[in-house]
Amino acid sequence: MTPWVLRIVLATIAVFFLQSNGPWVVEALAFDPHLVLVRPWTLVTYMFVHAPGFGHIFFNMLTLFFFGPRVEDRMGGRAFLGLYFTSGIAGALLSIPVGYPIIGASGAIFGVLLAYAWFWPRNQMLIWGIIPIEARYMVLLLTAASLFFGFGGMGGNVAHFAHLGGFLGGFLYLKVLQRNAGNVRFRRQMQPLAPKLETTAGALDRWRRIKRDGLHEVNRDELDRILDKISASGIASLTPGEREFLDRFSARH
Repeated sequence: MTPWVLRIVLATIAVFFLQSNGPWVVEALAFDPHLVLVRPWTLVTYMFVHAPGFGHIFFNMLTLFFFGPRVEDRMGGRAFLGLYFTSGIAGALLSIPVGYPIIGASGAIFGVLLAYAWFWPRNQMLIWGIIPIEARYMVLLLTAASLFFGFGGMGGNVAHFAHLGGFLGGFLYLKVLQRNAGNVRFRRQMQPLAPKLETTAGALDRWRRIKRDGLHEVNRDELDRILDKISASGIASLTPGEREFLDRFSARH
């Protein structure tokens, strides 16, 4: 696991065991829309509280374990934390009209799922471990289900509006990051008398020096794929996203 995914999982497990000390723990940390102005910290703390039994926390942390590391590796730790907590807070805010207290990391994790589909929309996921579906269609399916059950009043104890809020918060956060990245690139292009541009050969040499052993397995595969593409079709064949991928990891070394 990547550093912040591991810390979030450990913190969530710690709070889960702390809940055994009595109901006061859940009462202090759960998000209650009626008390948000006097207990604003619960916009964050509710994400670390889960229902009794292992099902709720197990599936949330399992989803984070599978999808979080690749997203954190792609975005970097600071941006990943921003995504996680922005999505979770948005999930709480969108649940305010519902009026009942909510707990759980689902809103934050739905934001992570959205980011996964954002970066790798065609990657295959498995529903119930059996039915293959592309990540982008999985997000659409989950959104439709949350809308249907949320507005249809058939949600049971599931906070469907928190799920929708997680998607919305994650989407807005990623759009802001995308816009800021575009602004940075624009400013760089407009700088007069820019320093000597890096040659194509220099960029290729820098990319090839990326240390594969320090990358997540999925990112190692992506690195190999892009370098193979360069060997076959040249640097001009790279997409902006592929160049950004190589530049990000080469900057770490």
